[in-house]
Parts: sequence; C-alpha cells; structure tokens
Amino acid sequence: MRAAVLAAHGDPPRLVRRPEPPPGAGEVLVGVTAAPVTPLDLLCAGGTSYFGAPALPYVPGVQGVGVVLEGPGALPGARVWFASSAGMAPGDGSLAERARCRVEDVVPLDPGCPDPLVAALGLSAVAAWEVLEGRAGLVPGETVLVLGAGGVVGQVAVQAARLLGAGRVVAAARSARARDAAVAAGADVVVPLTAGERAEELTEALGAACPGGVDVVVDPLAGVPGTAAAAVLSEGGRLVNLGSSAGPALSVGSAALRSHSAAVLGYTNAALSARRRAGVLATVLEHAAAGRLTVRHEVHPLTACAEAWARVADGSADGRVVLVP
Repeated sequence: MRAAVLAAHGDPPRLVRRPEPPPGAGEVLVGVTAAPVTPLDLLCAGGTSYFGAPALPYVPGVQGVGVVLEGPGALPGARVWFASSAGMAPGDGSLAERARCRVEDVVPLDPGCPDPLVAALGLSAVAAWEVLEGRAGLVPGETVLVLGAGGVVGQVAVQAARLLGAGRVVAAARSARARDAAVAAGADVVVPLTAGERAEELTEALGAACPGGVDVVVDPLAGVPGTAAAAVLSEGGRLVNLGSSAGPALSVGSAALRSHSAAVLGYTNAALSARRRAGVLATVLEHAAAGRLTVRHEVHPLTACAEAWARVADGSADGRVVLVP
C-alpha cells in the first residue's frame, strides 16, 4: 500500500510503499477514503510535543474516514470515522491507503456528508461543539465570543453557538481571510486581532463589540487574546481554553474573576469517553448533512502529501487540508 511516512522529526512525510498492516485483536483494518492533516499531526511530528518524540519512521494522521475491510461482527463493509493515537503513542495513523485502529475508536457513519467534509470536521468540530454545550453549558440567549474564529475550531464554534441558541456571536480573528470565514460562518461582529497588540487595547475593542459583557468565550489561542477576553467576562461568564497558539499562558485578574463569579476552564478531547465523542460527532454530522454546518477545506491526493503538509505548516491552506488516496 502507499503511505505518507515521516522519517525525521520536523520534516514533511514522503509517499512510500509499505506492507498492508494486519489488524490485531480488538482492531479493524480500514480502507481510508479521506484523512485530514491537522495541527496536532504537525505538533507530534515535530518531536517536541508533550507526548514526547514519536518513534521513527511512522505514518502520521490522528483521524480519518473509510470503509472497514476486516474486523469483528458486522463492521466489515461499514463506512466509518476513526481515531488514531499516531504521534502520541507507537503505531501508524490515517495518512495511508490502509489503517488499523481499535474497535472502540471507530464510529459508523450515516449517509449524508461527503467523506472529505467528515474528515475536515472530525475532532475539531467535536471540540468546538463540546466546549459550548458540555464544558461551558451554553444557555440560549447568551453572548458568545470565539477567538481564532477563522480556524476550523473557530468556524465550527461560530455555527455551533448559533445552533445551540446563542443570542449574539462575536468573532475575533487575525487575517482578512479568517475574518471573512467568521462572517461566512454567521458571526454578528468580527473584531480584528493585531500582531503586537496589548491586552488592554484588545480588551477595549472586545468590550465595544460586547457592551453587555461575554457569557462564554471559546479560546483556542491563550496569550494576549485569551487575557483580553477574560477581562470582558460577564456575571457568571465562562472562558474555556482549548489551545495556546497565541501564547503559552493567559492572565486573569483575581478581583475581576471573583467579583463576576466568572470561571476559566480547560478542555481536551482526550477527556471524552468514546461514547460521548461518537455522540457529539453524530450531532455535528447531522447538522452538516442538513446544510446547517460546514467548514472550509481543500482536498489533495495522497501523492501530494509533502506539499499538502507544507500548506498546513506555513498557514497558506484555505481551511482544513484533507488527503484522499
């Protein structure tokens, strides 16, 4: 089979031929039809993530879509989404013509969404939805602020906030393309994020966009944007952090936090049970199939894995990059 194989930390994967991986006990073999290249894939492949440097060589890809070729029970022939621990634990991932994974990491799919869209949504969409519904407990009518709204998590969070009944959705994004994506996703107002901007300046801009304060902040950035957003939380407001692409930390004033009975929370998909993850993914895909939710993505052949990987690394991709064998 053909597979995108990483031979050196920090380098893009290269297409090579490998033996087809036989499934072990409690595993299935999937014929991959679409697999995304995600920031987590690049983080792991760089060799400096908190998971430790992955053993080389290996096939990256923490998730994918395909058809079960071998497996227990009625699974063979089923169209599925699947998760992988490639880069976080020994073993290969989804950027190949065939992939094996644990039975509990397979989610059967209903018809409706094309495989590339399912792959583009995947775990990022699960995170966006669960941050709002599960972690923040969004109440209909509340004001939601989405930081980094041009990214996949941000685009889905804007749409999910609408679907969950938010009264007002404010987005913040850096590039013009990202701000356009936030508007297309349904944001009421978009606030620019400016390189080198101080937290106090951004707090003022966010406050002007949210005169009544913010009930829920979706924060995949931390750093200056997260610090500024924490300062505009309303009474009982909740900021949920799920990333640190703008900085390793955010600062929250104790007095403001206490006086507003506000909360700063953390989120990771790793804390979800397989059952909950499958349920959230099914909800997201139901909305996607009905045309209520989507995400920008571009599709490339597996043979262009190095070039596609580079587009994710340098930020030139228009949304999620998806590889198809």
